[in-house]
Amino acid sequence: MSTNTKKKRGTGAAVVIIVLCLAALGALGYVIWRQFHPAVPETAAGYVASAESTAPVYDENGELLGSLPRGSEVQYVLEDAQGDAQRIRVVNGEGYACIDRANLTDDYAAVVQVETVYALRGMSLVDETGAVPGCAVEKGMALTVTGFDGLDGQGEVLRWKVSCDRGEGYIDAANVRMTEDEAKAQYDDALYQRHAARGDAWGGGDAAGLDYYPTEKAAIPGNDMPEEVRALYLNGSAIQYADSYLRLAEGSGINAFVVDIVDGTAVSYASPVMQQYSPSAYAAAQDTMEGFRANVQKLRDAGYYVIGRITVFNDAHLAADHPEYVISDLDGTPLKISSMYWPSAYNRTVWQYKTELALEAAALGFNEIQFDYIRFPDGAYKYEKAGTIDYRNTYGESKAQAVQRFLLYAAERLHKAGYYISGDVFGECANAYVTACGQYWPAISSVVDAISGMPYPDHYSAQGDYKPWEHPYTTVYNFGESAMARQSETASPAAVRTWIQCYNAIREPYNHYGAAELGGEVRALRDAGCTGGFMTWNGASDIDKYAEVISALH
Repeated sequence: MSTNTKKKRGTGAAVVIIVLCLAALGALGYVIWRQFHPAVPETAAGYVASAESTAPVYDENGELLGSLPRGSEVQYVLEDAQGDAQRIRVVNGEGYACIDRANLTDDYAAVVQVETVYALRGMSLVDETGAVPGCAVEKGMALTVTGFDGLDGQGEVLRWKVSCDRGEGYIDAANVRMTEDEAKAQYDDALYQRHAARGDAWGGGDAAGLDYYPTEKAAIPGNDMPEEVRALYLNGSAIQYADSYLRLAEGSGINAFVVDIVDGTAVSYASPVMQQYSPSAYAAAQDTMEGFRANVQKLRDAGYYVIGRITVFNDAHLAADHPEYVISDLDGTPLKISSMYWPSAYNRTVWQYKTELALEAAALGFNEIQFDYIRFPDGAYKYEKAGTIDYRNTYGESKAQAVQRFLLYAAERLHKAGYYISGDVFGECANAYVTACGQYWPAISSVVDAISGMPYPDHYSAQGDYKPWEHPYTTVYNFGESAMARQSETASPAAVRTWIQCYNAIREPYNHYGAAELGGEVRALRDAGCTGGFMTWNGASDIDKYAEVISALH
């Protein structure tokens, strides 16, 4: 064998040895490196799921670290999830935390692990948009959870999607509780017992079936309600002469106007909402939307608080367009009660129509929407006694429940849009009973921002030779005392802002109502503690009458 061949073999062996040594060193180095740089496990995206608003997380030794809001997105270790571990690692900064397997899901729709919630108050469910009112639910009713609409940053549900044997829909989280006992509990049991003792004396329902849970009064940024409203009323014709009323009001102490949007058959402007729901109302409009908006804006630009008035359940136009909505006889023929046709206060489409109209009109420049005729007809007793009336009561509600639930629905929508809501009630409503037409002061005051009684002295009956319209101060003061007693019976009372008689009495001896009489009405309200203000009722918006009495309205 040659010397060169031996050298080549020696060199080859050396190379192999070197390679093997390098490989061994590399393997050793990798092992050492791995000790300080462990392999990063493969992860996937998931969500924190829980029956509560948060879920607990632990360190790798099982010690509690804190919690994560329900719905939080996390990166979890796939190897743990695919195994049998009861806790799964999730990325926590540069390390890991652990979460119970039951609190992890790949499906965001499954993060809320609640099967049942309970209605806190009697009200209507709504559709996904919040616009369409649906079935009635009662206080304490079990609602099956079928979904949710939104979580806040703390994992709390914003709105629940629910179903019951009456239907399905959405309900705000503030209006449910997690247990039946919590939902059925009264906010103030002693106060509730006072209401519960007032049975159904006149056919409007009992007070026990109404809701008294406090409703937080709206405080809308950029929309300040005067502490005392001092308002002139303008009907749909009068608003077209806004400049004249502004000249009269200047420097007088008047700080607000009530302007008709619709008053029965009198329609102030051509509303697209009316065109959709009640074409005959649209056709009867006195002004264009643009013209009406311009006049309302004049009042706003002059610094006045402007209230838009809508009559709700007295609507001949809607009755003509949709007789199927109207209180009827047993054959379905609409009944004319007290010379009017009455869309039923039980009808959810009527609720939606009047609230959509309110929202449309409010956007034209109003601070507040005032609902009038939030009641069932007076004068229906003979039909009720004979059993010949169909109120179209789908859910078996009382009259008073329907009125309050309409206001709950409308208030929620108007408040979200940035407007206040008020409601007009009979002077009789200040008494300690549910009226035959379904008005109960504490239940209405609890919901709206301002409640407006109508204690017109000439609407009270004479007692022998005593005629209340001849004593405006005393008549209104007595009303005010009763109203304030009712205010004390709700945990979240509205402002008491009252309609005052600003027209000559319509009953003998047809007393003249001038500055002295209106001054007496205003003084009576203040003396009785009704400090939310007043509004002058004169159906004709007679500017000469206003000029005569305006000195008393400071």
